[in-house]
Amino acid sequence: MKVLRIVANIQAPDITPARRFYQDILALDVIMNHGWIATFGAARPMNVQLSIASEGGSGTPVPDLSIEVDDLDTAFEAMSAAGFPIEYGPADEPWGVRRFYVRDPFGKLVNILIYN
Repeated sequence: MKVLRIVANIQAPDITPARRFYQDILALDVIMNHGWIATFGAARPMNVQLSIASEGGSGTPVPDLSIEVDDLDTAFEAMSAAGFPIEYGPADEPWGVRRFYVRDPFGKLVNILIYN
């Protein structure tokens, strides 16, 4: 048996605010939308990972999601300009990433990162 996919599910009373955060700013495609569930993703292959953590590193809380991007500064500026609450960073971490924490429209703590 092989795991083919891991999907993170976020409960929300209204899924429409997800478009602004995940599609408009993070440029993920809407892969599926049934009105009660929307799935965001990309046509390109991505690594499947599942992290279990006792802390978020550097004394931060464990984020609900981690999203690697190719341009952290642009992501940070877009999230800030859109009014999403930045809760940490941007910070260069000793394990080789630059990152910031932001709250998505559903209150989930999202770790946006790039490898240095």
